[in-house]
Amino acid sequence: MLGAALALIHSRLNKSDPAYGLTLVLMPLVTQTVIMMVNGNVGTGIAVAGAFSFVRFRSMQYKAQDIMLIFVAVAIGLACSIGYLGFAVLFTLIIIVIMLLFHHFFAGSLSGGHKELRITVPEGLDYEKELGECLKQYTSYAQLMSVKTTNMGSLYRLVYDVVLINQADSQNFLNELRIRNSNLEISLGVFPEAVQ
Repeated sequence: MLGAALALIHSRLNKSDPAYGLTLVLMPLVTQTVIMMVNGNVGTGIAVAGAFSFVRFRSMQYKAQDIMLIFVAVAIGLACSIGYLGFAVLFTLIIIVIMLLFHHFFAGSLSGGHKELRITVPEGLDYEKELGECLKQYTSYAQLMSVKTTNMGSLYRLVYDVVLINQADSQNFLNELRIRNSNLEISLGVFPEAVQ
């Protein structure tokens, strides 16, 4: 139940994969079961530690917050397995309150307002100079993450990590970029976990 409460609050405050929510629900139960089975048996404890060392999250790169919640779920399971149910409930409530407070007061700043800017430019354009002026005017942070050639090398596809100075200026920002890139494709959206 405590893992479900943690997963529910996390899913309400963040966009996340349902499989990750299921992980948060099941992790305390799995941890509690394993610890109760190992209880006092050194040989079994070593075997379980070896088995856990093989478990990794290979499917995607997780944010620091996601990794922290996995550890919280494990801690809840450990507390329950050794009989500290009251402490487990209190710990879960404290974590949920902290998550709600941070979401309420720092909702935009936790991600830092980072956005992904994908822009296609002609091959002959000096994109560092032409786009640099526009980026300085509209962003407080801009870093070129990748450059890829496309259309038989006649176009470059650039991916930037940007933080807009004023979110309301995003349309003006895109219009300025369209003037500089000959009205080729541009997209501005939420920055993914990893640039592909």
